[in-house]
Order: sequence, then C-alpha cells, then structure tokens
Amino acid sequence: MSSGPLAAAAPPFGPGFGELRAGNLGVRVAETAEEVDAAQALRFRVFYEEMGAHPDAETQASARDRDAFDAVADHLLVIDHDLGEGPASVVGTYRLIRREAARAAGGFYSAAEYDISPLMALPGPILELGRSCVDANHRTRGTLQLLWRGIAAYVFRHRIDVMFGCASLPGTDLDALAPALSYLHAHHLAPPALRPRALPERYVAMDRLPPTGLDIRGVLNDLPPLIKGYLRLGGFVGDGAVLDPQFNTTDVCIVVKTELITDKYSKHYERKLGNGAFD
Repeated sequence: MSSGPLAAAAPPFGPGFGELRAGNLGVRVAETAEEVDAAQALRFRVFYEEMGAHPDAETQASARDRDAFDAVADHLLVIDHDLGEGPASVVGTYRLIRREAARAAGGFYSAAEYDISPLMALPGPILELGRSCVDANHRTRGTLQLLWRGIAAYVFRHRIDVMFGCASLPGTDLDALAPALSYLHAHHLAPPALRPRALPERYVAMDRLPPTGLDIRGVLNDLPPLIKGYLRLGGFVGDGAVLDPQFNTTDVCIVVKTELITDKYSKHYERKLGNGAFD
C-alpha cells in the first residue's frame, strides 16, 4: 500500500490538531494507508482470533478485518509510542463515519441491521461509531479514557449533534443475554424521535424478562465497558437487538446526544483551538 495520505479521509481533528497525548500513549486520526492497515490488523486479532468471529476466506488469508466503509471513514488510533512509530504501535482503534462519508459509501454500516431513518431525518451533523477495539495488553482505564478524549475532540471539531452505532454483547445465546437486553429496553429505550428499530427480518425482542425481577447491579457489572460508557453519557438503545453470527455477538443500536460530551470538553477544546494545538 502507498504511504501517502488517504484521499478519502478527512483531516485529523483539523489544522494543527494532530494528536492528544497521555504519557506514552497518543490518540489521533489515521493519516496513511499503512496506519489504516494496522487498525484493520488489530481488528482481526481482537474480533477473529480472540473473540471468535468467523472469517471468510479473504479475511482469513489477509488477516485483516476490512470492508467497503473503511475507505470513507476516519480511523481513530491509539498509539503506544513506547512501541515505536510503525504499525505495531497501533493498540486501539475506532471507526468514525460522518453523514457525508456515508453518502459516498451508499449509506451507513448500521443500516444493514437497523432502520435509522429517525437519525437520518435529523438536520444536524451525525456520526456513526463502530469497529472499536483495544489490544489485550492495553485494556486499561487510561487507554479507554484516551479513546473517549479523541472522540470528544472529533465531536467538538466537527460539531456533531448525535452519535450512534451498533454495540455488541458477547455471544448469541439469548437466554444468557436476556437480563442485559431486558434492562437496556426497560431503562434506556430511545425516545421515538431518535429510536432506530431493528430491520423486520433481523428483529429480536429485547424485553425478554420482567424488569421488576432484574438484578440491576449484576446486569451493570456484566455489561461491556463500551456500552456502560455510552450509558454514562446518557445514551439510549434502539428497539430490538440483532444477532450477528459472523462476529458471534448480539448487537444493540446505541444513540448518544453529544450535549454531555461538548458541555464537558468545550471549554478545554475552545482554549486549545485558541492556542492552535492540543496538548
């Protein structure tokens, strides 16, 4: 692959906003094809080798998780500078797709699982989040916080109003996942104006158990950290879950209004915008 900048990718955070640092770790948007390839290699290791996703022949041969949406997306990277500056230094990633990028790809990735027309009807900028993963040796609070800082900077830079995407619960055993799905449906269902709905042919009911009988503390302990992070930001879920046999997951559609993110970080980033650089 060429080492030049990706023609389809938007500039990282914006002019003068290359990287946010926290010790040896940094977060920024991929700038070269090699960096995107490193993110795809990390995704393969986590999704297929670790989590048990089922690769097709091309995916297995390439040892890369990739699809057509990668070409139009921005790829947020966590870099461990102690590992050098090459592909091996990419230890975390998140795929970010804005409305105009999705238009170039013929739609959002989530539209294969959910009717997202309520989100498409919103007048302001929207952002799809997906393909999030972190290397097993870097799954620390600091790495996750840095990823969220990167997302916050991106949201602020592009004035995103609403974020959404498919978040995964491990496995496809609906009996085992019934407490989590029922809790999310009972306590975090999106308001109708923001509520995606699983496509009819893929729809799996989430209200599987009476909400009064749920062990809320136990459910929250078992929820994946990513979903808990969305909920802490006031996130909602759409109506219906979707089984994804390829990735051995059960997906829910998350919707987050970015007001809490921008309220928390706006003063910090406005100061950095004034200085012309992030620390």
